[in-house]
Amino acid sequence: MNALMIQGTASGVGKTLLVAGLCRLLARSGVKVAPFKPQNMSNASSACPSGGEIGRAQALQAFASGIDPTVDMNPVLIKPEADNVAQLVVGGEVRGKLMAGRFKEDRGGLMPEVVAAFNRLRHAHDWVVVEGAGSPAEPNLREGDIANMGFARAAGIPVWLVGDIDRGGVFAALLGTMTALETDDRRLVEAMIVNRFRGEASLLGDVFQWLEGRTGTPVLGWLPYFQDLGLPEEDTPYTGMDRSSRAAKPGDDLKLRIAGIHYPRASNTTDLDPFLHDPEVVFAWLRDPSELTGPHGWDLVVLPGSKSTSADLAWLRERGWTPALERHLRYGGCLLGICGGAQMLGRRILDPREIEGPAVTEGLDWLPIETEMQPDKRVHPLTARAKWPADLPFTGYEIRHGRSSEGPGLFPFSARSDDGRVMGTFIHGLFDDGKYRGAVLESWLNWTSSSDEHVTARWTRDLDRIADAMAENLDLSLLAGRIGVGLG
Repeated sequence: MNALMIQGTASGVGKTLLVAGLCRLLARSGVKVAPFKPQNMSNASSACPSGGEIGRAQALQAFASGIDPTVDMNPVLIKPEADNVAQLVVGGEVRGKLMAGRFKEDRGGLMPEVVAAFNRLRHAHDWVVVEGAGSPAEPNLREGDIANMGFARAAGIPVWLVGDIDRGGVFAALLGTMTALETDDRRLVEAMIVNRFRGEASLLGDVFQWLEGRTGTPVLGWLPYFQDLGLPEEDTPYTGMDRSSRAAKPGDDLKLRIAGIHYPRASNTTDLDPFLHDPEVVFAWLRDPSELTGPHGWDLVVLPGSKSTSADLAWLRERGWTPALERHLRYGGCLLGICGGAQMLGRRILDPREIEGPAVTEGLDWLPIETEMQPDKRVHPLTARAKWPADLPFTGYEIRHGRSSEGPGLFPFSARSDDGRVMGTFIHGLFDDGKYRGAVLESWLNWTSSSDEHVTARWTRDLDRIADAMAENLDLSLLAGRIGVGLG
């Protein structure tokens, strides 16, 4: 079988970036490789050039592989709308709702479609690198599993198990995961990896041999902790939520200050990654209105996308964000809404079929638009030329049920307030292109950036860093022998 599966001891241990790094390493070595994730649960998605949507992580992994993303790379995408219900996307298209009470029963029936998508990738590529979801050591979810060992057993592929040493207790986590697995599942695990190691490698001593002695499974080595990776991740808590409370640093008052509001069902938060990783920008994700009224204020506040727009708008109002945002605008700040955020800033959200919320939701009325939810989801990538603030090329993508009026001459923005302080767009990834991002900031906020780099240039550098670390610190002879090429 020309495939390998990366599973983890928990969510957030680094599976996504390890798969991306391995795809990059294989692609650099001349291997025609593709990523695959049977089941993904995330509100961060991306539009495929051939149609349909997949998890944002698989789009990054496709980029690492040097190929376009396709819906076969993530056949089942679960997009949470509330604690007990999610939108179910199969083969890139919305199939309906997935209820928590029937989660185990309903997902099991999707296995044939998952395996079919995997087989199409396997036959079209030299190698497929598969990413698991969460942890396989969850006995309550093993029956009907299509995301971890259930898929690995159905596809007959080996598993490498990853643990995060930066969290602490990594050897207990690896040992405990192996112990919790069923016997037949445990046999599929042929190797383990310790991720995010800091410090002196000699301190590890013979602990790898100790773990192999307890489990019968070798440890391939360790990967370092990268302090400053600028790669998009699906879940914002792992990409800088702690920066919302960062201490002020010398020179911060000379930088552009941008903040995003992270409501419960925020989606496609990677739209703001270009600001998060820009050294000339002080960026923070905010969770409380008190963070909006600091001593220096913010130049721009962004309302990102939302998988449950009406519910997140109610959350904003209940938490006291409305007066805080009014004060922000009154003192000269600007406000941007992206997709669901733009809908919140409009006059009303009409949802007669109750696709995402109640039939009518009153908006904040700061943008002259009204949104109506449609049963068909608009999903497509976009390459076009902007009308505002200048005739410049840009790229992005749309993933939305809502339809709103468009302001003439503002494209790719849809509307702005009379005083120009509030703007809205329905296009994701709009700030990835450095030249267009710079033009918007200069025209709107009177800010001139010294960099016009596209985010993909940074992605390439960081993916190469991960690939280099894998080649240097892991024993990949087993994989190289199967593929028939040297990996470096």
